Amino acid sequence: MASSSIPKTMRGILIEKTGGTEVLQYRTDLPVPEPKDGEILVKNEFIGINYIDTYYRTGLYPAPKPEILGREASGTVLSTGPGNTYSLSAGDRVVWMATGGYAEYTACPAAKAIKIPAAISSADACAAILQGLTAVTLVEEAHKVFSGDTILVHAAAGGVGLWLCQVLRAKGAKVIGTASTEAKREEAIQNGASVCCGYEKEEVLALVKKETNGEGVRAVFDGVGKTTWDLSLEAVARKGSVISFGNASGAVEPFAISRLSAKNVKIARPTFFGYIVTRDEFERYANELFKMMTEDKFNVKIHEVYPLQDVARAHNDLEGRKTTGKLLLKP
Repeated sequence: MASSSIPKTMRGILIEKTGGTEVLQYRTDLPVPEPKDGEILVKNEFIGINYIDTYYRTGLYPAPKPEILGREASGTVLSTGPGNTYSLSAGDRVVWMATGGYAEYTACPAAKAIKIPAAISSADACAAILQGLTAVTLVEEAHKVFSGDTILVHAAAGGVGLWLCQVLRAKGAKVIGTASTEAKREEAIQNGASVCCGYEKEEVLALVKKETNGEGVRAVFDGVGKTTWDLSLEAVARKGSVISFGNASGAVEPFAISRLSAKNVKIARPTFFGYIVTRDEFERYANELFKMMTEDKFNVKIHEVYPLQDVARAHNDLEGRKTTGKLLLKP
């Protein structure tokens, strides 16, 4: 698309202060950004919603305001800025991860955009890129998982949870999942969990004991946070790992580090973007994800595609645990 045919204004979601969903402003007069050095301008076709978006909206994670939320989208490159754009050019179908996604157009770093393979749809690529890569990097970097390991995944039917189940199954691990409803537990099992239960402490620990012959799990991947932290520490095996990667129930409260010594437990609180700082890291894990999606025929679970102006309803559904899989926006 020639630069002369790119509009000057666009539709998007702007927040000027932190708070509930009422701060999500649907606007039709936002300026279309211009790509700077090393950036590409993308016309977004699908926009991803992630739980981290609610953290920036509420102020749990600080960020300058006004702000356009959104950490990923898929679409078509319209133009490129000066500098290194990693061989991306106008007309390429790409998926990207950066900021400013809740809008028709985004100028994003070319270093964090990659061409979508022909065998993968734009919707699936958008649904996969952040949550799927989160799962891949967690099991490769936060705690290296091997075939035969037994792993506990909290919120196993959530966005990252379903990806963890599939990635772990592909690696030969046994997955114990937790989820809040019978329907979600069945969803987790269909996507790779061996067994699944609710969040009641006694129920989870009894299932872990049964599935591990009393040893505990090699690792816990915990995206829930506050309400599951103590349970995770109890469920993990000696010399195991507890990986806290989300705060769906609130942030983990301070605790005495000496609690870890009884079982020589390791803990980590990674951020996904810390694993893909370099272009090589991003390409390596993105290509591994795309390969799994095609060769292992991963199920890309899309809960709903919401119109852009319905973003408040999407946030309410996500925070109310009414969803399974990925939430997308359509501009």
